[in-house]
Amino acid sequence: MEEFRLIATAASGIEALVGRELRDLGYHTQVENSRVRFNGTIKDILRTNLWLRTADRIKIIVGEFDAYTFDELFEKTLALPWDQLLPMDAEFPVEGKSRNSKLHSVPDVQSIVKKAIVNQLADTYHRNGHLPETGALFPLEVAINKDHVLLTLDTTGSSLFKRGYRVEKGGAPLKENMAAALVMLAKWYPDNPFVDPVCGSGTIPIEAALLARNIAPGFNRSFACEKWDWVPKGLSQELRDEADSQADYDTELDISGYDIDGSMIDIAKLNAREAGLLHDIHFKQLAVKDFTTDKINGVIIANPPYGERLSDRDSVRILYRQMGQVYAKLPSWSKYILTSDLEFEDYFGQKATKRRKLYNGALRTDYFQYWGKRIRPARQN
Repeated sequence: MEEFRLIATAASGIEALVGRELRDLGYHTQVENSRVRFNGTIKDILRTNLWLRTADRIKIIVGEFDAYTFDELFEKTLALPWDQLLPMDAEFPVEGKSRNSKLHSVPDVQSIVKKAIVNQLADTYHRNGHLPETGALFPLEVAINKDHVLLTLDTTGSSLFKRGYRVEKGGAPLKENMAAALVMLAKWYPDNPFVDPVCGSGTIPIEAALLARNIAPGFNRSFACEKWDWVPKGLSQELRDEADSQADYDTELDISGYDIDGSMIDIAKLNAREAGLLHDIHFKQLAVKDFTTDKINGVIIANPPYGERLSDRDSVRILYRQMGQVYAKLPSWSKYILTSDLEFEDYFGQKATKRRKLYNGALRTDYFQYWGKRIRPARQN
């Protein structure tokens, strides 16, 4: 099989996690801002789309070069082997972005790249400059940064955070791949209790269960490249069957999701059922201030309201204070709270063991980490 140069794109702040996932799958990686480079065949493309929990997309690098004029952009794009990737009837929209570059007009950049590809394909397929674009979708992107052009073909389609299980959502849902990143950063082990005290539509507990069960996050969705005619028939199903055989449905899990809003608990249950994990997660309507437990060595992961609007800030900071008071009684538990409120520690009442800057969409947030002091469980006679 032909080997491609590939990139896995990622939200700012979790590129290292994507790199770790790829290395765990056996790939050599190069971590950069918002992406990780690696090499692989079409089998690897399907495999990484299926298995990566924290990435956004898997893209084939068609070409990269420096360009300072539109003529240079056209000629260097024209010289790339588009006909080896795009069939005669391919639908190939071209998205674009440009930063700190001489070629700063994105519409012009997109138009010139599109024209160069059309010219090359029309010449190859003897179409006199016209292509039908009635076939499978091949999403292309031209990204220019400091005059360096990167031309990529998206193999994923809808972003990898769209797992396919979220049939309902709340007001400000956390993307599934960000939820997975929060769980992975917490280094939670499935034999320990797991609690999300403000679970909303259930995304964090569901991602924890998917991870604990070793269920491929992309198992219940499709990818753009599965419709391409040069992808071997049956390869995708072979990889899905292999993934299914690796899932662990036997380990006992102790995962709970609570929310003060009963309607959100109903939504969380719907989503967990869609993911096939309803029996693995205990959902219950419960306020943060009412949470108690005699379990030890657990992990709490919370994505509470941030109080971005001034009218919400006071009530949100009351919630932070309640969290601090309730969780202070759980010294063996590790607590991980994501918020954009940089004064969170003042209201929680304790300095974090560690803080990590993450971006929830375009919003800068901090992941406040409080590491518990593990208690050795009493021996059973």
